[in-house]
Amino acid sequence: MDTLERLRRTLTIVLAGGQGERLYPLTKDRSKPSVPFGGNYRIIDFTLSNCFNSGLRRIYVLTQYKSYSLDKHLQRGWNIFNYEADEFLYRIPPQHRVGTKWYEGTADAVYHNIYLLEKEKPEHVLLLSGDHVYKMDYSDLMDFHLEYGGAFTLAAAVVPREGAHHFGILEVDESWRVVGFEEKPPNPKTIPGDPDHCLVNMGIYLADTQCLVKELCHDARRNDSHHDFGKDIIPRLVQQGEVYAHPFRDEETKQPLYWRDIGTLDSFFDAAMDLLSRTPPLDLYDRDWPFRAWQPPVPPAKSVHSFNETEPQPGILANSIIGGGSIVSGARVEKSILHRGIKVNSYAKVTDSILMDGVQVGRYAELKRVICDKGVVIPEGMKIGHDLEKDRELFTVTQKGIVVIPKEMDLSGAGEASAGRG
Repeated sequence: MDTLERLRRTLTIVLAGGQGERLYPLTKDRSKPSVPFGGNYRIIDFTLSNCFNSGLRRIYVLTQYKSYSLDKHLQRGWNIFNYEADEFLYRIPPQHRVGTKWYEGTADAVYHNIYLLEKEKPEHVLLLSGDHVYKMDYSDLMDFHLEYGGAFTLAAAVVPREGAHHFGILEVDESWRVVGFEEKPPNPKTIPGDPDHCLVNMGIYLADTQCLVKELCHDARRNDSHHDFGKDIIPRLVQQGEVYAHPFRDEETKQPLYWRDIGTLDSFFDAAMDLLSRTPPLDLYDRDWPFRAWQPPVPPAKSVHSFNETEPQPGILANSIIGGGSIVSGARVEKSILHRGIKVNSYAKVTDSILMDGVQVGRYAELKRVICDKGVVIPEGMKIGHDLEKDRELFTVTQKGIVVIPKEMDLSGAGEASAGRG
């Protein structure tokens, strides 16, 4: 059986119930995987696109918190499978099949749906997170898993040793068997033969089904468990010598490949700004590996001149991404991401910012290092991101000074003292 056929028979479970407290207020009305990203997408679209492009066709998405937005997006954008050919993508909310509690951890979420494994009887199960941004061909992970013969293989991001202490670090031997795991150690272990890099657990697991079911059932009986893969399942399997780490890097150059865990507002902003690089580390324009998403029927984007009594004001879009239906009318937009249906009016200036669907920016308004959620109307002349002390009176301001405006926030009554209006 070749790799592609094995992948078609593999059961994929995407964990998409994350509450995303550190992404608030972007997660005020939605789960973390359904947060809009990159102009046209939701965060979960990157994981699902990797599945589709890799040939995975049997997918369960486990949802939980504030799932309406995610459910609607999956129904609209991912209803593309041939169910007659045993292809599917099903959304699975908590069903209280095991007790009456909600999912208490990543392992608990899968255990609550263990009947799916018993029903489908796959040889392998691929477990994925729905809140990461990356490009991965999972066939490479399958080939590695079969070659090394472990019962449980995890994908590991290759990160520079400097700064690696912020992550959970994997220690491996020369055969890539995981021999240790430490959470945020002050002196992280490096890759054998590569003293400049460390391995970080990416939350991507390929398991033999028999091994997975056994460990989930064992974990469910423990009262001292967090019922989490990273905290409980993997450490026990490491002790048994069952776990191998597949390094997420270019096999020819040995250079690390791009992966971002969108866990905080600052990491969300940084990952979005990565897309604006001259040569972005994540190429949205690769026709051989398209990232899919639901696209509403909107007209093309455009930039136009705005005329007054004396002189025209050109609409300028520099080093930016602009979504369909958006209009830059006699305004200046630089190093920013405009989602769909945006209107930036005459003499306004938007710099280093992210504007989500339907945002309207009034004349002479100025936005700098701002994340603006859907449907917000910025009044004429308002300045945001220029005086962070004033901005904190009304908005969320991150450690790195990013101002975050909640979805559909009414700014019409915001005065100079609270919002820096000028």
